[in-house]
Amino acid sequence: MDYTINVQGRLMDLSEPQVMGILNVTPDSFYAASRKQTEQEVVERANEIVEQGGTIIDVGGCSTRPGATQVSETEEMERLRFALDIVRRELPYTVLSVDTFRPDVARMAVEEFGADIINDVSEGNAEMYRMVARLRVPYILMSVQPNLHDMLMHFSKEVQQLRDFGAKDIILDPGFGFGKTLEQNYQLMNELDRLSVMELPLLVGISRKSMIYKQLGCTPKEALNGTTALNTIALMKGASILRVHDVKEAVECVKIVKSINCQMVK
Repeated sequence: MDYTINVQGRLMDLSEPQVMGILNVTPDSFYAASRKQTEQEVVERANEIVEQGGTIIDVGGCSTRPGATQVSETEEMERLRFALDIVRRELPYTVLSVDTFRPDVARMAVEEFGADIINDVSEGNAEMYRMVARLRVPYILMSVQPNLHDMLMHFSKEVQQLRDFGAKDIILDPGFGFGKTLEQNYQLMNELDRLSVMELPLLVGISRKSMIYKQLGCTPKEALNGTTALNTIALMKGASILRVHDVKEAVECVKIVKSINCQMVK
């Protein structure tokens, strides 16, 4: 399906899948190469994402990997203010997504820096639903449910709740790696196209995750090839956004799948 989302009054066309590049200002994200701590590192990473074809930069100030130590709201805000100020100065027109589960952090990012999208890994967060509806920004709704049936049930309920609050642009994230076993992650990938029944754009974030490196018996550093394989499958099953560490390779996946789809139309 062809989708668009309203980004600060501009329509972003998702009929061709978009690539969201990850920029973490955290010292403990699971993939060490994604951690950016200095101004120069943030500048270089932000420009790298755009130069390699990424159209969204996803900035995170609090690691959400399973088992991560949760930093305070104040510290998360300080990290995000540091990064968002730099990225807005360097790339003022680039679409910025903020990865947070805290409503007040979302408010700060939108009101102070004009963040365009809120990417939330929590589930059933009614306070966040109210906040994004008030802020009028697209919202990425993630699921920790372990199977497609339960996911669809929860998504249906949460999407209705968001709409009741007045939220308009909702993007679904099946939450690979969250609340799921290795086998459940792959079963969900196999059934991913069935989420199209929700008639909402789909974000897939599997970049270098444990479902890849555990399956292949390698490390996150060695999981690029597996990531590329799964990103390609996700695109063929209807993903509208890929959230990745490796932007160039993901953009190439989009181009390849687009070529296949064009041949199928013929």
